[in-house]
Amino acid sequence: MLRQKFLIGYLLGLVWVPLPAAAQDFDFADVVERARTLAQDPYRAPQPAPQFLRDLSYDQYRDIRFRPGASLWRGGKSGFEVMLMAPGSYYGHAVTLHEVDAEGVRQLPFDKDNFSWPNDAFAKRIPADLGYSGFKLTYPMDDEAGQDQFVVFAGASYFRAVGADNRFGLSARGIAIDTGLASGEEYPAFTEFWLERPAADADAMVVYGLLDGPSVTGAYRFVVRPGNTTRLDVSARLFFRDGVAMLGLAPLTSMFYYGENTPRPVGEWRPQVHDSDGLLVHDGMTGEWLWRPLINPRSLRVSFLQATDIRGFGLIQRDRAFHQFEDGEARYDQRPSAWVEPVGDWGSGEVVLVEIPTRGESNDNVVAFWHPQDEIGANEEMELAYRLFFGGEDTVRQPGGRALRTYVGSDVGDANRIGGGGADNALRVVVDFAGGELSALAPDAAVVSDVTGVAETEVLEHYVEYLPAKQAWRLSMLLRPAASGLMAARAFLRLGDRALTETWTYELPAQTGIRGPSQ
Repeated sequence: MLRQKFLIGYLLGLVWVPLPAAAQDFDFADVVERARTLAQDPYRAPQPAPQFLRDLSYDQYRDIRFRPGASLWRGGKSGFEVMLMAPGSYYGHAVTLHEVDAEGVRQLPFDKDNFSWPNDAFAKRIPADLGYSGFKLTYPMDDEAGQDQFVVFAGASYFRAVGADNRFGLSARGIAIDTGLASGEEYPAFTEFWLERPAADADAMVVYGLLDGPSVTGAYRFVVRPGNTTRLDVSARLFFRDGVAMLGLAPLTSMFYYGENTPRPVGEWRPQVHDSDGLLVHDGMTGEWLWRPLINPRSLRVSFLQATDIRGFGLIQRDRAFHQFEDGEARYDQRPSAWVEPVGDWGSGEVVLVEIPTRGESNDNVVAFWHPQDEIGANEEMELAYRLFFGGEDTVRQPGGRALRTYVGSDVGDANRIGGGGADNALRVVVDFAGGELSALAPDAAVVSDVTGVAETEVLEHYVEYLPAKQAWRLSMLLRPAASGLMAARAFLRLGDRALTETWTYELPAQTGIRGPSQ
């Protein structure tokens, strides 16, 4: 049944893009056949790049620069070009790249002269057959005379994209295997790509990828459309060598160091540091939109948000003002949101959120993915399709009011007591909502809050007020965590029996530092 449901999604997800006639000799079926054949053989890890390249720090690796004049399809009529990447640092092995055009399919040979190396001594150590670790797609998004990078495929099965007004931030992956499990995560990798040369004046291009890992192989087709919101239509066919305990489909990976709902680390002057500030989920069965603010926990946390008919999920960057970050270099206010929109019926399952402790902003510590309810065993196959959007505030077509900000802290009862106005161990939680129908309501409208404690969390009080200074409706809650220290709650605003907002859902474990250095 699972395979049938995913097959429907796969068929609906295919998007036809016209190609020169001769290029039709190569298509997705060829990649699928390679993946199927590869799955019948034992896994062989890719040949690693030379050690001195893998030992480079990220900053050292950035000193290796591709010469833009060597871009594939330079000066072509479509506007699309391809910049190539050298192995090194996080990109530990080469991949095989092919060009597909009217003349057929041919492999792109490595040419060390395509790069500017840090110095002559370094350049002498580069093997003539080193290969490329990945590629960057460019297109004139901001200026018709220039080329803007908008998609990067590099590193394991990672790829990332931006809309026209974004800077690169979070990433997507082809697949996630056993992410968040104590047994350890497996990292399948794209090992081969085929780049179809777009026709003149094309507004989309096609990329095929072959994925390989100890437990799974896969064939992928990406139809890539740059724009204010960049869209990738993804079709995949997966072949499992072994069963997988935690299968993650359409995974997204991001960074959350701290935000308005967490303490600021000692010595940090910036108000916030994160690529994404929340997980958004749309359940088609209930029609509910769920918003889960991210945290940086002190120990690994894995959360499961069940959905019977998943319509979409994503890691979202809602904070969009410079003053919310005050970082003139990183520009976290310009980082993209990413939204996954399934094609076809994905069946029952859950969106899994993995939050990993981090002491800095250089590590991606948040992963979100779809985990199907039905188990996958060895020698099984799966097909799926989805749309993936990268962009700013309009990335998600979401109705209703949104939870823009979440604040958490201890209320002060008197000079000698911490704990919420006389309530021991209570926390004050404040959520600002805006948008949707809320924008048209009078400030004295009879908006009320619906708050539910979860996991033995007590709701001591809650109320709503309109804040003219923010043009937002503020929900204030006094919550007492469970004996275990976990505070968990759900809340939304309504007018009569009609919900006006998404459902804010939150979990805050003990030992977060909000109630003091040891708490």
